[in-house]
Amino acid sequence: MPQLNPNPWFLILLFTWIVFLTILPNKILNYSFSNDPALKNIEKSEPSPWNWPWL
Repeated sequence: MPQLNPNPWFLILLFTWIVFLTILPNKILNYSFSNDPALKNIEKSEPSPWNWPWL
């Protein structure tokens, strides 16, 4: 039963995980996101009262 021979498949699995854990995270983290979470305007605006025409 050649499926149970771990000799070639273990190295493929090992190298695949090495690629996933070393190369790909660096490539993914190098992207710059356009959604900047920093607040542009910190001043709080004065809330205007609502106009309730039915009261």
